[in-house]
Amino acid sequence: MKLGFIGTGVITEAIITGLVKSDYPVSDIFISLRNCKVSKRLAMMSSKIHVLDANQAIVDQSDMIFLAVLPQQAKEVLTPLTFGDLAQIVSLIATIPIGKLREWTSPTAPLTRAVPLPIVANHNGITTVFPPSQTVQELFGHLGNVVPIETIETFDAFVVASATMGLYFDTLETMAQWLCTKGADYKDARTYLSALNNGLAQTATTQTELGFAQLRQGHSTPNGLNQHVVEQFRANGGHDAVLAAFESVKNHMQKLSET
Repeated sequence: MKLGFIGTGVITEAIITGLVKSDYPVSDIFISLRNCKVSKRLAMMSSKIHVLDANQAIVDQSDMIFLAVLPQQAKEVLTPLTFGDLAQIVSLIATIPIGKLREWTSPTAPLTRAVPLPIVANHNGITTVFPPSQTVQELFGHLGNVVPIETIETFDAFVVASATMGLYFDTLETMAQWLCTKGADYKDARTYLSALNNGLAQTATTQTELGFAQLRQGHSTPNGLNQHVVEQFRANGGHDAVLAAFESVKNHMQKLSET
């Protein structure tokens, strides 16, 4: 399989890094010079990675093309290109619907949207795919778990949920800064919170027979400190704020898809 990437941002780098370390049967990976620093770094990983001057050359030499440009740049970058009869197009652009992508690329080539997370670089990722595609699912299956989605409504909901990475680290930073106000060194606070959350994540991924509510109960002694934090968080609007943010992002995505 020959893969091509239009756009060389964080997600492109994560996917290629993961593929190079996997046994996925790829013979060549073609990338653009759009981000020179990233392109050069990727090219040093493997002799299979080739940096090309023109996006059309990437399309012409690839079996599967990944669209990884910013939404506001997509039309300008894609419409000048001739996609022909590609085996597969994979859009990593979160807010542009398939119908519009077809207008800008190919009306006939199989086109799938996917939302991989940066941790696919270490084969720890999980990627949503819409509509389901065995070709695309096989590739991302080498980089972690895959969730094939049947409807656009559900796919968009998972896109919203994927937008919590910044919130996760912002919450950890809030906790770390609070510890620092009580005399902790920031490095110690960061180490402690990272290990704590890593352990919780491992529990969630290994005890899959339990729902999150059950895990919360299992980690919260009745009338204990953990239960108190949950109650205070909820009472002060924490849960409502998360749901409000989700609805706001969903509405924002809807507006972007209509423009």
